[in-house]
Amino acid sequence: MLILGPCAAESREQVLLTASQIKDACGERPFIYRAGAWKPRTSPHTFQGVGEEALAWLAEAKALYGVETATEVATPEHVTKALEAGIDYLWIGARTSASPMAVSAIAEAIADRLRLIEYRPAAPDRVQTDFPLKGVLIKNPVNEDAGLWIGNIERLEKTGVPVIAVHRGCGHRPCWAMAHKVRTERPGIPLLLDPSHLSGEAAKVPELLKKIPELGLDGAMIEVHCSPAEALSDAKQQVTPSAISYQLSAISSQLSDGIELNWLRAEIDELDETLWNTIAARMEVSKRIGEWKKANGVAPLQPERYQQIINKLKIKNYELRMKTGKQSFREEFMMKVWELIHEESLRMQS
Repeated sequence: MLILGPCAAESREQVLLTASQIKDACGERPFIYRAGAWKPRTSPHTFQGVGEEALAWLAEAKALYGVETATEVATPEHVTKALEAGIDYLWIGARTSASPMAVSAIAEAIADRLRLIEYRPAAPDRVQTDFPLKGVLIKNPVNEDAGLWIGNIERLEKTGVPVIAVHRGCGHRPCWAMAHKVRTERPGIPLLLDPSHLSGEAAKVPELLKKIPELGLDGAMIEVHCSPAEALSDAKQQVTPSAISYQLSAISSQLSDGIELNWLRAEIDELDETLWNTIAARMEVSKRIGEWKKANGVAPLQPERYQQIINKLKIKNYELRMKTGKQSFREEFMMKVWELIHEESLRMQS
């Protein structure tokens, strides 16, 4: 399942040109065309989307290029407007997904709309223009919360509309453990990868697409813009239509062996990166401490402070042992790691 298109619908020309170029790049490969009409941005001073007018542009792209369409909704009013415009798929973004009440209100609006369609059949002399929604996509919340993501899936399932989960990470971090938990607990729900938001950089999209066969995912939602440098939102993470054709070749139809092991390795890789970034940040603080000590005539090694940290590590090791019911790792190991970090910190301060 491929969902391709710009972060936001900026103009009729941009929407139609991007759709045309993606269509050419994909050839016979089917895709759903996405563009945000409303954009719930962090700052009110950034582009918020053009609103309802953009729905007409998506409808035109649908008619011209024979593609299904998708747009983001954040309120019940958005749901009504989008469905009236014939949008095939709705997606709920990470900020909205963080609010159970907002997701519940959207789910109720979808259910109300479908009940209205069900009990208002077309007259014999005219074509029925209303049609059931083909699916609702729910992105993970901005915070790393697998339980909330699963809860949102369940809220939307009550509508009877197919639900599709979209993993977009948290703050450009993969958060693989969260996605792994959702995949494990709800294996019947399609799970797509959003490499654009997960990385925040267009150059990293091709490598992330390789995760789809490795982890047994069901497709991707990728931001594609006819001119990313001129995009009014998410300019750095949008790829060009010309680039998307060879990038999609990374999505093999052949799933990798050992998918569960691949999930666990992805979690390890993320933890390793976090570990080294944390150590690097600690060394930077150590360097600043060294500068302060030099300016104030203080020796790099402070035995009292050293012993305080040793005592804290021993307490931490004890807490871990009590929490897990067994010693998570040997105290000797913890002390060896600490000594190496401390030795390097002293070097940074000298």
